[in-house]
Amino acid sequence: MKNNSFFNVRKALVVCGVGLNVFANAQQWDNVGSSSIVSAGGTSYNNLAVDASGNYYISYYDVSVAKGSVQKFDGNSWSYLGGSAGITTGTATFNSLTIDTQGSIYYSNQIGYPGTGMEVRKFTSGAWTLLPNATSNSVNYQATAVSPSNTLFAYGSDGSGTVRRFNNGTWEQVGTAGFAGGSTFAEMVIGSDNNIYVCQIASGVKVYKISANASSTDSWTLLGGAALGNGYTSDNSFTDIALDSNNNPYVVYVSSTAEGRKLNVKKFDGNSWVQIGAANFSDTVVNNTAITVSPNGTPYVVSSIWDSSNANHTRNTVYKFDSGAGNWAKVGGDFVSDGAATYTDLAIDPVNNFLVIAYTQSGTRVKRISLNTLSVNDIKNNDSFGIYPNPTSGIIYFKDERKIKSAEVTNAVGQIINARMTDQQIDITDAPKGAYFLKVTFENGKNTVKKIIKK
Repeated sequence: MKNNSFFNVRKALVVCGVGLNVFANAQQWDNVGSSSIVSAGGTSYNNLAVDASGNYYISYYDVSVAKGSVQKFDGNSWSYLGGSAGITTGTATFNSLTIDTQGSIYYSNQIGYPGTGMEVRKFTSGAWTLLPNATSNSVNYQATAVSPSNTLFAYGSDGSGTVRRFNNGTWEQVGTAGFAGGSTFAEMVIGSDNNIYVCQIASGVKVYKISANASSTDSWTLLGGAALGNGYTSDNSFTDIALDSNNNPYVVYVSSTAEGRKLNVKKFDGNSWVQIGAANFSDTVVNNTAITVSPNGTPYVVSSIWDSSNANHTRNTVYKFDSGAGNWAKVGGDFVSDGAATYTDLAIDPVNNFLVIAYTQSGTRVKRISLNTLSVNDIKNNDSFGIYPNPTSGIIYFKDERKIKSAEVTNAVGQIINARMTDQQIDITDAPKGAYFLKVTFENGKNTVKKIIKK
């Protein structure tokens, strides 16, 4: 669901006498496109993705045609991929969306009654192609993701949770089936380390890992050795997972009834699960959660209030973790929606430097907010570090007096590309044309991110 990628860290505007947190809170959510509603009618199961050129893609179950639809925003307007609404053979109330590094779009959906199984489609060269079904078994929860080698993977709820890899025109099982004992709210991401990470609720919120090259008999590893929390499994209280640039998983979930059914985020630090900020930090009971993580390791989450006694029942809020203060701060005001918001997704637009949100409110809406307002430390780091030439044909030189410990270059979907580094330069000559992100870590532990254009 979520692609995690480096975003363009630009210099923020600092107004004398006005705190950065105040300025950030004054930022507003803007509609993406000319209309506040993207879809032709009612929707559910929204999925949001961003490609390497900064184009947005939204998939959803489209009530107007009783099928799944996919649209693209090219920077100016929305249009249906394939030319019209409704690309599935029938209803598609459970679905997923992902993009590979070559720009191919993949959409999966539950086959509607009376059929069973999981349909998968690929959009390339201006048309949709129906791939073999990932399974003919009955499925609901599902997810898709693409590995660094552009191999497609599908996670379906059949068999208490089964992951499959599309290889040479056929689907093959990855690891043992039913490894988690269930797959409620199943989600999946694949890191630049070529490992698959899946999240679901089955006797607690659990995350498992396995190599993308695993066979059908290989075992999945339960991260941390146990459930990371007790998740609520009703009322669309989804769990979600995202990776940072170091392949550390972050998970958002709604705690159990006994714990208040509030918002929680945890990170796996390589050894154990660590609570990010306070436990149960939302103001009240919530649902419809999603998470994404910026390349500097800042998690953003969204949830909707699910408390009929609250005057803002069903409205959604986006939070950002303030690592300096150690707490969660609301982004763009107390609420994004002005009414009931469901089936929410989040993504980072690394090319244009936005946080993007999609949700259903009388149809699918897509909004975004600028990420140009950073912390004071981020601003200082960026002011003192320079690169040239940019755009480049391949060689990038560094301008900074500090000693560089390491550097890496990723594409717009967060995958590390091959780059050769010497003392004060890095070579991306072999990379295709496009936008990339250079992350430099200095010997003092500080880091910065710069956008590179390969011409």
